[in-house]
Amino acid sequence: MSNKLSLSRRRFLTTTATAAGAAALGAALPASRAHAAGDLTVGFIYVGPKDDFGYNQAHAEGAAAVKAMSGVTVVEEENVPETVDVQNTMQSMINFDGASLLFPTSFGYFDPHILEMAVKYPDVRFEHAGGMWSADKHPMNVGSYFGYIGMGQFLNGITAGHATKTKKIGFVAAKPIPQVLLNINSFLLGARQVDPTITCQVIFTGEWSLAVKEAEATNALADQGCDVITCHVDGPKVVMETAAGRGAYICGYHANQSPLAPDMYLTGAEWNWAGVYTGMVQTVLDGGEIGNFVRGGLAEGFIKMSPLGPAVSDAARAQFEETKAKIMAGGYAVINGPMSDNKGNVIATAGQSFVETDVALESMDYLVDGVIGSTS
Repeated sequence: MSNKLSLSRRRFLTTTATAAGAAALGAALPASRAHAAGDLTVGFIYVGPKDDFGYNQAHAEGAAAVKAMSGVTVVEEENVPETVDVQNTMQSMINFDGASLLFPTSFGYFDPHILEMAVKYPDVRFEHAGGMWSADKHPMNVGSYFGYIGMGQFLNGITAGHATKTKKIGFVAAKPIPQVLLNINSFLLGARQVDPTITCQVIFTGEWSLAVKEAEATNALADQGCDVITCHVDGPKVVMETAAGRGAYICGYHANQSPLAPDMYLTGAEWNWAGVYTGMVQTVLDGGEIGNFVRGGLAEGFIKMSPLGPAVSDAARAQFEETKAKIMAGGYAVINGPMSDNKGNVIATAGQSFVETDVALESMDYLVDGVIGSTS
């Protein structure tokens, strides 16, 4: 989509925000939303560029799979801020393009933007990537979907545990929210399946996308001796290239970053939105209803692992594949007691364990013992 068209979408309602204009718009809706019987228009909205080698690219790859479906038209817009701009984009997709199913993919789009649009357009379905929807307070035409990608970071950790020589691995993180903390903890606990003395240094940048801070954090980790580095930021490209440039092995996140540094890339925890999105769209095409709270992991095809890179040893491959098979079988626990956090507080007693689907992990607010860093 051209920048000119993107700007026209985003500014449409702000440039026609008068009572008369709104009335005229309402009168024009039936014509603007006319489509052939059975056709479905689906909108995808991204907070960053579609080729960011990360969060947005993973969603865009899913949208590309939807484009190939019969009877479906896809409209997209990238670089839409988590502000009223996304409301304008959603409204223009509905009013200009006749979209009746929207995937506004960024975490910050949900409240208040999706919620306000859902009330205004009760016949449109809004699907949000995150864990925000609640039956007791949110509209029924809003849905929430996400995946158990912490298990992917656990598998990343196994390859990191075999690759590290310093027994120090590193993690560049955006913000200390539960999903990010789970990924950090899972990465270390995976590595400790190989060697329980390995530690993980984490640095929080405070932003989902800030290239300068991501490069600084990666260099700081390398300076401290971390020789395998991963991350949880929107676009991992800077972290991957900086780490590889410092001679550190890398584990990807969100999408496949192996083209950035193929010799140093071990594997990566990827979203597999193609199957999820085509499944949801097919449900709508068939006249069915998408669940309001949809989750899945490796076995359900919500996440996948990047192919193992050339630097992964035979021993690492064997342990990786064995553990992956156990995860695919279901019920694999990452948190196993006795275990404490990095402040000495008990988080699991002897014999106690938590799998990623447990509610207890959805509100994770700690870093496990062995993670060097702070959530505060």
